[in-house]
Amino acid sequence: MTGAFLAGLVAGYGVAIPVGAIAVLILGLSARTSFRVGAAGALGVATADGLYAAVAALGGAAVAGIVEPIAGPLRVAAAAVLLALAGHGAWRALRPRPATDPGTRRGLDTPLRAFAGILALTLLNPATVVYFAALVLGRSDALDSGWSTATLFVLGAFLASASWQLLIAGGGTLVGRALAGPRGRLVTALASSVIIAALAITVLLRA
Repeated sequence: MTGAFLAGLVAGYGVAIPVGAIAVLILGLSARTSFRVGAAGALGVATADGLYAAVAALGGAAVAGIVEPIAGPLRVAAAAVLLALAGHGAWRALRPRPATDPGTRRGLDTPLRAFAGILALTLLNPATVVYFAALVLGRSDALDSGWSTATLFVLGAFLASASWQLLIAGGGTLVGRALAGPRGRLVTALASSVIIAALAITVLLRA
């Protein structure tokens, strides 16, 4: 039982720690808006990781076999969404704003939209479910796992992913406070958009 939870923790950190487009997106959201928005996005990532861990723990090789043939189109879709987010972020950073900004929030700039949008974007990553499936199948007790073992594995993966992504969101909030002026926010928004676009191109090249 404890071994399944620890295995989930290790698996969750393994998939969460490498910095990719999603981490940059969460960092940028926290820097431009608030920790609440970044934290909502972070929990969206953790939810997606938890869902994929559950699918892998319960489905194993069958899931990996289903996902693998459509991995290319899924990567293309993920890259397209990332490029759209990068373009939208750059446009919002560069467009002139009225002296009395009504504060209208669009895109991922509210907690609910950040959670839903980043959850959907993370679910487009086929490598995550294949990663979890490989880990589950590689464990000696994988074929004998019951509901309790699978639940502990998923819980460990979710908590690991959530803790790391929330740490990233907190870092983004600190960056946002340090660069609270209009110029600082412009720089962070443009830098985030450029990095996300570069990562999207990398995803396309792998498709």
